[in-house]
Amino acid sequence: MKKFVIVANPYKDPELKVSNEIAEYIRSKGGTAYSLLDRPDPSISFEELDYGKITDDTDCIIVLGGDGTLIRVVRKTRKTNIPLIGVNLGTLGYLCELDRDNMYQAIYQLLNGNYSLEKRMMIKGHRKGEDKGRTALNDIVVHPTGVLAVLRLNVYVNGEFLTTYDGDGVIISTPTGSTGYNLSAGGPIIEPGADILALTPINAHNLNSKGIILRSEDVIEVELVSRRGSEGDSAYVSCDGDRLTKLEVGDRFVVERAAHTINICKVNKQSFLETMRKKMR
Repeated sequence: MKKFVIVANPYKDPELKVSNEIAEYIRSKGGTAYSLLDRPDPSISFEELDYGKITDDTDCIIVLGGDGTLIRVVRKTRKTNIPLIGVNLGTLGYLCELDRDNMYQAIYQLLNGNYSLEKRMMIKGHRKGEDKGRTALNDIVVHPTGVLAVLRLNVYVNGEFLTTYDGDGVIISTPTGSTGYNLSAGGPIIEPGADILALTPINAHNLNSKGIILRSEDVIEVELVSRRGSEGDSAYVSCDGDRLTKLEVGDRFVVERAAHTINICKVNKQSFLETMRKKMR
């Protein structure tokens, strides 16, 4: 790898100090690098960055921030098929492999071709009957609109009724997202390369409600059902933490595997189990 693009979270690297240091290090080793955020400005959002500047001959995108930053950059660059690697400048992170202590050593390995690529699946979702939707690397979540009210959700898999969940919603998670909200809700931790999905209820009011592991080829539909015999219930759907749409009673939201996969650079030989042991102490 020789050509790098650096995308920094303006809140985690407000003066672009880390971005500039990494770019200078890459140039000192014979590579090329530039930052997509070219001036310190915390008010700039990820949507305002010009991702069109990332050319097809870019070898790697270095993302500075945390897991949330990496997820947002993935969504913007997913169609380029350019590998990414994350440097964690925040707190606990599972998706970002690097931190301040090992980032230069890792970049040196990238420059010398000592890396592997780990493919991560994505999912996509849309309201049934509509074409517009969004992809997610971590998860798609159906959750309350803000009031303290229990949701009743019917779940269908490949058109067949599966179960009804009463609670705070459901999470449909990829293996990558299994260490995110899914983990907090009591869902299983999944090896990142696995080809499966996790369906996890959130604070289920049914004592026998359990999460379910499904094939990545399965198509999941979540239907909002009224609990009071009225049409007043509603719910939100969020993709990777960003609110996407609102559901009314009778609406269904469809989730399935996306066509795109993401390449994540790996430079260390640490196994997934070893990483989990260190993260979970």
